[in-house]
Amino acid sequence: MISKELLDILACPKCKGPVKLTSDQNGLACETCRLIYEIRDDIPIMLIDEAKKMQG
Repeated sequence: MISKELLDILACPKCKGPVKLTSDQNGLACETCRLIYEIRDDIPIMLIDEAKKMQG
């Protein structure tokens, strides 16, 4: 689980905007870029090439 302190300082690597924890807590979402960065073994994978596009 990602701490609130870490979540407060993380930013989207593409637009530098804020990210928020997804509802299933398996990723970090950037609403601006519509990308989700996966969390693996409690480590956020903040690589643009590995991000997934949001549905809808």
